Formats: sequence, structure tokens, C-alpha cells
Amino acid sequence: MLAAVLATVAAHRFAAGVGPAAAAAAASAALAAHPYALAVSAGIAGGFAPLAPVGGTVLADAIVAADLGAETPEGFADVAELGFGTVRHTPPPAAVALAARALAGPGLTVGPVLTVSTVTGSAERAAELAARHPGAAAEAMEGFGVAEAAARYGVPALELRTVSNPVGPRDRAAWRIGEALAALERAFAALPVHELAARRAPEPAARHEPTEEAGRG
Repeated sequence: MLAAVLATVAAHRFAAGVGPAAAAAAASAALAAHPYALAVSAGIAGGFAPLAPVGGTVLADAIVAADLGAETPEGFADVAELGFGTVRHTPPPAAVALAARALAGPGLTVGPVLTVSTVTGSAERAAELAARHPGAAAEAMEGFGVAEAAARYGVPALELRTVSNPVGPRDRAAWRIGEALAALERAFAALPVHELAARRAPEPAARHEPTEEAGRG
């Protein structure tokens, strides 16, 4: 996972590991150590075709924990339905709009990005996720962990992904990881960091300024 923390006046990038737990731990450590204005989880992902094809860029308007819950006789129930917490963080709409303008192009999709602990490897699971999360654009492994940590510090979070493969059956020959990582570097560099940090909503008195972190799994 590639991860980055963007301060109000400088950018700090770091590797945070793979998966929501590692991402949450790394983001929490960064947030505890320094004052930040925005957290950005940035990395490559699987894209839900045809909405987010290979080579495209996805900007999350929702960061969703897609497999955090329980199997029941009636089907999957997430922890929000079970009354145990949340499975969704919503990035600030003004920040999403600003980032979308900076990244605008035919390859950009704005939509929910799902966080999973187990990457999808079958058409059946891809269809199940798409049915449970209409409009989902991409699947990755870190965004919800970063957003959950950021929320604990009163810091807004964004998620940026470039698509290396379609969500569904695993076909390593079809993966375009190198190309997706190169596209991610370009997209991340295009983010208007200072403007995004300035758009953060005022927060209650807290120990830390808001933070930004980016991750890839």
C-alpha cells in the first residue's frame, strides 16, 4: 500500500500496509503525531465494469466497508444494520467537487469505493457486491480504515483510486498494475492539496488539526 499524509503546508507520504486494519493503524499513528488537515487514501483498485474500466480513475463520494457484518439466514447484514457501528463515511462534498474538477477527464468516475478484507475473485461475489451497493465504482482494501481513523480525530477523508483490473474472476494476465500505479502518481500529483485542506469544515476543539492520508492495497 502506498500511503500519504498531506499537511496544511506540506505533503508527507508513507507506506501503511495492506488492508483496513493496517491502514487504520498507520493513519491513527500519523494523526496522533502531527496536525493535518485532510486524510486521503490513495491507491490502485479493482473497478466495477462498465462504470470504472481498467485504466480509469475513481474518486469516492462514499467510503464503504462492504464486508463488515454478519451472515444471517436472510443474507448479509452489515454492522450498521446490526446496531454495532457504521459502515459508511462520506467525504466532504465540496472537497469531492474540487478534486473532481482538478482530475476531470473522460477516465474519471465519481462514486462509492468499497473497502473489503478479502478481494473479490468470482463473478458471483462481484454481482452480490454490486447489488448490495448500487453505483459502486471500485473495490479496494484500505479506504474505510483510513476514514475511520480520520473520523476519530475529526478530520475529513477522501479516497482516490486508479483501476488496475476489473472486479470479478481473478485473471492475473489482465492486471495492469504498473500502468495503474503510474496513473495514480499523476492523479495524486494533480490534487489541489492546499485548496482541499482549506475546504475542510470547522471542527470542535480537538487535540489535533485535521489530517490527510492516502493508501493503496
